[in-house]
Amino acid sequence: MTIHSKTNHCKIVDCTVRDGGLVNNWDFSIEFVQDLYESLNESGVEYMEVGYKNSPKLLKSEGSEGPWRFLNDDFLRKVIGEKKKTKLSALVDVGRVDEADILPRSESMLDLIRVACYARDTEKALELVSLFHDRGYETTINIMALSNVMDNELNESLAMIDESPVDFVYIVDSYGSLDPDDMRYLVEKFRRNLNNKRLGVHTHNNLQLAFANTLTAAQMGVELLDASVYGMGRAAGNTPTELLLAKLTKPDYNLRPILGMIEKHMIKLREKEEWGYLIPDMVTGALDEHPRSAMGWRASANRDKFMDFYDKMTTPEVFHGK
Repeated sequence: MTIHSKTNHCKIVDCTVRDGGLVNNWDFSIEFVQDLYESLNESGVEYMEVGYKNSPKLLKSEGSEGPWRFLNDDFLRKVIGEKKKTKLSALVDVGRVDEADILPRSESMLDLIRVACYARDTEKALELVSLFHDRGYETTINIMALSNVMDNELNESLAMIDESPVDFVYIVDSYGSLDPDDMRYLVEKFRRNLNNKRLGVHTHNNLQLAFANTLTAAQMGVELLDASVYGMGRAAGNTPTELLLAKLTKPDYNLRPILGMIEKHMIKLREKEEWGYLIPDMVTGALDEHPRSAMGWRASANRDKFMDFYDKMTTPEVFHGK
């Protein structure tokens, strides 16, 4: 039996340029991004996240990042040229965006602006959401690192969100530590606490569960599903866009163009950059820790010393000397 009827409500948000940019410092060529937009459009993917709309002033830009780190509207207009069916999205982080940089939607190439925050910054995030909503955008709030949020704090956040104009509320598995049971629990909790909000999900593949967690959410009615081509995203990466296209039997979805994108661009890129299921990322996922320590380990001479990494992560006194 296919899961056809249960997932017809879903829409894919492809985050290759934004989350994948965390792997290669947003160093994607214009040709890469144009080919990605074309192939996503031909595949029927509903949204493409073309980067961050943060401010270089507020983030102390090193000047070495690719242009997708701090999206410029004129640049984006030149790159995309003609908008097709696939809508464009950008992400902003609370405290790192200058609201003067966000044009009204009528003057922008962007359709959707997503606001990422930790639970404690929900109020600030919702101020931004209201502003972007007033400027005509579709909006989401993405509460990060949910696995580390106390229940009472999450309840407060959700109560505030329920009163806000935000369109979609995201369940984010930042550390890649959740399993399908956790996902069911969170979807039910968000549903109970949010009367009229639509939901989204963003998963990481530390425990090889990104796709399973995304499907679980989809079958429970979650609408926006984050993914990236060939799973390219920070550390263990995300749910692969091509798997969702293959598994969600929406009539508009077509896997073939994305396979062409992988063949043309991603194979070469994967030889140069590292992402996907790797043991240090698995260890941080299993321990419900931020992936930065695994990323640091993979960048060191000890990159394949997995037992040493595990011992370091599970021995409290190792960290006392810092």
